Amino acid sequence: MINSLQDPLFRRIRLHAEKRLDFTPDTPPGERLRQLKEYLRLEQEMLHRYHEKGDGGLRVAKARTIMIDILIEYLFKNALAIYERKFGPPPYPVAMLALGGYGRAELCPLSDIDVMFLYPKKVKPDLLKPLQEVLTDQILYPMWDLNLKIGHSSRTVKEAITEAKADQQTLNALLEARLIYGSKELYDEFEKTYRRYYRRADHRAYAKERLEDQAARREKYGGSVFLQEPDIKNGVGGLRDYQNILWMAEVRLGKGSLDTLVEKKFLGDQERKHLIQAYDFLLRVRNEVHFNSKRPNDQLSLEAQPGIAWALGYKQRDIFRRVEAFMQDYYRHANRIYQLSKLLEQRLALSELGPSRGYSFQAVIDSRRIDRQKELDGFLISPKQLSSQDKDVFIQDPTRMIRMFRYLQQYDLEPDLDLRVLLSQSIHMIDAKLMHNESANRTFRSILQTRGNVYPTLLLMHESGVLGRFIPEFGDITCLVQHEFYHRYTADIHTLSCIRKLDEVFREDGVYTPKYHQALLKTETPALLYLILLVHDLGKSDGIQSHCINGVRVAEPILKRLGIDEKRRKIILTIVENHLEMARFWQRHDIDDPITAARFADIVGDEDTLRYLYVHTYCDAAGTASSLWNSYKDSLHESLFRAALENLHHEPDAMVKRRRERKSMIYREIIERRLQGIEKDQIDAHFNLLPERYFIHNDADDIILHIRMVHELLKTISEADSIGSLVPVVDWNNDEDQGLTVVNVVTWDRAGLFYKLAGALTVAGVNILSTKAISRNDHITIDTFYVVAPDGGVVQDSKAEVNFRNHLEQALLHNVDLMPAIKEQAHKLATQFGATKTNRLRAPIPAKVEVYHELSLKRTIVEVQANDHLGLLYQLAYAIFKHGYDIGFARISTERGAALDTFYIEPTRPMAISNADTLVPLRDEIERIIAHDEFEAAG
Repeated sequence: MINSLQDPLFRRIRLHAEKRLDFTPDTPPGERLRQLKEYLRLEQEMLHRYHEKGDGGLRVAKARTIMIDILIEYLFKNALAIYERKFGPPPYPVAMLALGGYGRAELCPLSDIDVMFLYPKKVKPDLLKPLQEVLTDQILYPMWDLNLKIGHSSRTVKEAITEAKADQQTLNALLEARLIYGSKELYDEFEKTYRRYYRRADHRAYAKERLEDQAARREKYGGSVFLQEPDIKNGVGGLRDYQNILWMAEVRLGKGSLDTLVEKKFLGDQERKHLIQAYDFLLRVRNEVHFNSKRPNDQLSLEAQPGIAWALGYKQRDIFRRVEAFMQDYYRHANRIYQLSKLLEQRLALSELGPSRGYSFQAVIDSRRIDRQKELDGFLISPKQLSSQDKDVFIQDPTRMIRMFRYLQQYDLEPDLDLRVLLSQSIHMIDAKLMHNESANRTFRSILQTRGNVYPTLLLMHESGVLGRFIPEFGDITCLVQHEFYHRYTADIHTLSCIRKLDEVFREDGVYTPKYHQALLKTETPALLYLILLVHDLGKSDGIQSHCINGVRVAEPILKRLGIDEKRRKIILTIVENHLEMARFWQRHDIDDPITAARFADIVGDEDTLRYLYVHTYCDAAGTASSLWNSYKDSLHESLFRAALENLHHEPDAMVKRRRERKSMIYREIIERRLQGIEKDQIDAHFNLLPERYFIHNDADDIILHIRMVHELLKTISEADSIGSLVPVVDWNNDEDQGLTVVNVVTWDRAGLFYKLAGALTVAGVNILSTKAISRNDHITIDTFYVVAPDGGVVQDSKAEVNFRNHLEQALLHNVDLMPAIKEQAHKLATQFGATKTNRLRAPIPAKVEVYHELSLKRTIVEVQANDHLGLLYQLAYAIFKHGYDIGFARISTERGAALDTFYIEPTRPMAISNADTLVPLRDEIERIIAHDEFEAAG
């Protein structure tokens, strides 16, 4: 039991209970519940005030624990009185124990409350059952009525030991068992028996399982402290990392406390203080999240971070600066927990010297010299670890602080525990002199040239603080929150994640990687891309805006310091400045248009730069978030790469000749295939009535499909009445290879066709990824849409195609407004997926519209960035139509609830569009549309 008199706050809670909880066995259940609710409400409000006043996370969590303890104590006493009135004295002693976080006295406002009813080793079920029923009715049911999330179990002492043997999660929960109320003698018996069990258990097996569990959990929750939306409890560096070392200490040392770890020399006193501060900070953050949530939640979502930061005392008016200051403190504390917990896990699990001997530097060295390990440059190499021969190893030669990482990489080693500590104590010696040291820079370049195995070494350098000291410009982006909705990591970890993706490319580890590996092998220096990736985002230290330009300024002195020659510096800086361009081109422009590829090739300049940028773009996207890359994007990326490569390979006249040859080759192939029911003059007409670019990116099968669809349309016209002639021809095909559905529509070109097509697809419940349209000279148009199911992938629901066809005919033939049907579909999806405005967790992005003439592409372009919602595309397309424009090409992209849409528009009737002022009304209309978060508001 916790001493509730040791703190004035705790005393207040008990005094409040004495005033507010006066129920007896005769009190009606309704009145008892009213008293309990009022007690909980008032105490919760008081704790919230203490929290807002600045009380630490540990104190508030402990106060809430006491609040629940007292509630259970009153219920328990009442339950025993009811039992004794009905049955007489209980047949057996009983105790109620708190487990897990409740046992640790660390209850946050929405934490689970785990309890165990404990009984003696030998009981008779028929005698015990009435007691259990009364305890359940009088304790558990009232707590459930209070909407407390309570987990419970009933065990004898023997059963508790048996379950602990079978399940380590139970074992850990019981390590933190604490008596709430009941028989102290029974609790003491349990504690003594259980302690004897786990102290005699196989410590090595327990430690091995703990390390495996820790590794699996960390991987599951993102593998990094520096996620943009970390999980406070289970994430890397979260509360669970701290708790794990106490479990391991309890089993290994017999007492799970930081004081014991200090006493046994597993931990220094200063480290203990840092751990407590960090843990208290995380608990305070978790308390704030819980106080403002209706259900348990431990994730620091992007949209919640500004409010949490403000409540915790970060009062910067600029929202980005406020979040940045708060999250940097979070990362600092979480990283401290992670680094120290990892160190302690290894010490507790792998020590062969035993805690009583401590970890003196000389004792470790002496024990290792028995094995006569290989000596190298002041270090000792064993089969798995690198250690130092002398505690002055870095004082003698500071460049060893860089070389040690090269040895770790070369020999596939880990630094031993004492080398890690020694490095952290010596890191201040990495100064300007060492940064400019030729030998140190040569070693660092060698690290970056080890294809397929760079990430682990750089990660170790980063975690130890060496990377940010040796490359201080990298230190400037460490813990830097990226205010971009699609980023999952901070800027430093994003960079390292990109390098991990490049390792995978060199190892050809993954579906997409072989072709990127082959592209790199054709460059002069394939491994140069490691350095490019390392410096590509350093410009973000001055802000996200213009970070590509700023990156050139930041990167150039680093490259000179590292000894990179002028030729390679030029390549690196060109890619840094343009590292977003390739994705921007295929995300926003029609890559089937030869002008697009030619313009992009002009920016890149040469084949080596193109190949580096091609692979860089893949690594950058895949290293941002795994969900950002898919087969559809990969196909667009490769198409632009091939087209640009062809432009760099050939002169313009040669390219025109090659395109004509391709068109002739496809024509001959189609003629030779003798299409049933299709006359040669129809094939000739198709080839004569379409622009040459149509034949560049459509193969024979695509063109045959289109010819057949045109044939069907013309046949319908000759056989149907005037209304029937307007019925479009639709082909709906699932492309399993690309993981999407391709919808082709052939019909007569008419004003507003695109918005009606988009509306019909929206009603059908599919998401549009991209679309392209091309018109023959006889006004027959071929529209192609690439769509996916709401949860991604091909559209498996057969009703979707029927729905699309029906609504398209209504819109085209009878001019039916599809907005009511879209609203109905939105309501259906909201009900199905629970996607209401109040419970959506997404990162809001600033709405932005650009409408402009792109002279280099000879196009008028509309670009829209906004929070996505069902019906948005329909509204945008309708607005474009209302203002007198048709959409010839559209690239539709949705990332984490954000719409990023690009349209090529053309006037529906002759007008002077060279004046940008004519586009202002259209821009204003679109701005009004995207200013609303839901289409109902705009409707």
